[in-house]
Amino acid sequence: MINRRELIIGGACLATAATAEVLRPNRRVSLLAEGQKLDNGIPRAFGQWEMRDSDGVLAPQSEDSLAAKLYNQTVTRMYAGPDESLIMLLIAYGNTQSDTLQLHRPEVCYPAFGFEVTESRPTALPLAGGVAIPGRDLVAVSPGREERISYWTRVGEYLPVDNGEQRRMRFRTALAGIIPDGVLVRISNMQADAKAGFAMNARFAADLIRAVPPAYRPALVTTEKARQLASAA
Repeated sequence: MINRRELIIGGACLATAATAEVLRPNRRVSLLAEGQKLDNGIPRAFGQWEMRDSDGVLAPQSEDSLAAKLYNQTVTRMYAGPDESLIMLLIAYGNTQSDTLQLHRPEVCYPAFGFEVTESRPTALPLAGGVAIPGRDLVAVSPGREERISYWTRVGEYLPVDNGEQRRMRFRTALAGIIPDGVLVRISNMQADAKAGFAMNARFAADLIRAVPPAYRPALVTTEKARQLASAA
């Protein structure tokens, strides 16, 4: 015979299971429209920048790599400026951000390629009309190579600047029942002067977002930032 204590414990377990099911994210929200290909939305030439061969861009290396499983679409490009200064661009998009699948931040993945991250600090990249996007500046060093990296991440409608913030923002979307998409936009160069290198990244970011068709901007910078940019135009 089932006693009262067992009934109470069983009821509590059922209530916990029911609550967990209610809190389980079940609504997918994507800021990249169905059928949109990021490669089509990123211009190959804009402003003073023109695309070059992109052999030097760090990107997922195989279909079996973890990074390749995390991202449904990637765009890897190299651009030359008016003085032939080179900028490397990586945009990695994942349609599902969850506990097991979420964006890998460069300060985590660069060491896997043999780099040492010697500097990491939050930044704000000015885009246009007083609109800025929060991100990070990094310096990554390996033998014979030193990169100045500026990047930002978007998880749903949030723009987290570190791993802790990324986890908190993903948790908020989960509580709202949302399975969000996400994107990493990484811009880097190998300028010897750090100040000049990060300034070049910032100029490129502003020129890039200005040149991206409005329909693609939410996927890169959130709906609200895209709206602000449209208002500032």
